[in-house]
Amino acid sequence: MNIAVAIGGLAFLILIHEAGHFFTALAVRMRPRRFYIFFPPAIVKRVHKGIEYGIGAIPLGGYVKIPGMHKPAAGDLDAHFGRGLEEAPWLEHYIAPVKAALEQGDLEAARVALPELRDALDRADLSEPARKSADRGLTDVEDGLSSDAYWRAPVWKRVVVILAGPMTNLLFAIVLLAIVFMLGVPTEVEPRVDQVDPGTPAATILEPGDRIVAVDGKRTTVSCILTAGGEERARGDVLAVRVPLSWRA
Repeated sequence: MNIAVAIGGLAFLILIHEAGHFFTALAVRMRPRRFYIFFPPAIVKRVHKGIEYGIGAIPLGGYVKIPGMHKPAAGDLDAHFGRGLEEAPWLEHYIAPVKAALEQGDLEAARVALPELRDALDRADLSEPARKSADRGLTDVEDGLSSDAYWRAPVWKRVVVILAGPMTNLLFAIVLLAIVFMLGVPTEVEPRVDQVDPGTPAATILEPGDRIVAVDGKRTTVSCILTAGGEERARGDVLAVRVPLSWRA
């Protein structure tokens, strides 16, 4: 149960972290391309105003894709179209103009040549792995050449979007602590026995549910129990615990 709570808490922290990036990117006109609850692949998804919203199959945190995290380069196409070119060499005719424009730094010419490459990729007879790799690479280049790409934005916008995730986590922690202290923190905890290890001397006297009224002759408080439990004791040392027995049936 504790492990499940820890995993759920971590997933929630990741989710609000990614949500911080997402909403901040929207606010500075850097439109994200995807926002998922949990990680892809998608169980269900929907495109709204150019953004793909979905619920992922891996139940941990969330995922946001911000376009153009780096400036596109010719090597981006080489890395993703390798297998596709092996299966359909004629694609090189459509890849070459885009690569040449990127190598020359002519981003507008590269952007203009992309639709023909996209159309050629759609027509190519490729295996599923080759198509997925090529499509991912081409999409990344398209995003990188878009006007709202991350790398094109002023430095202050990039810094704000990157810091938004951890700052959201920090703000959440502050708000959560404020709520806890407004609701109140218990100051009096009744010291009761939770469980007794069988075979120990305590098992002959104590029972789960017994209320401890004194430890080593001192009336019980939370601090006194923590102090007694945290002291180093040699095996066989006696720890005197007083419990009222009159309440037992």
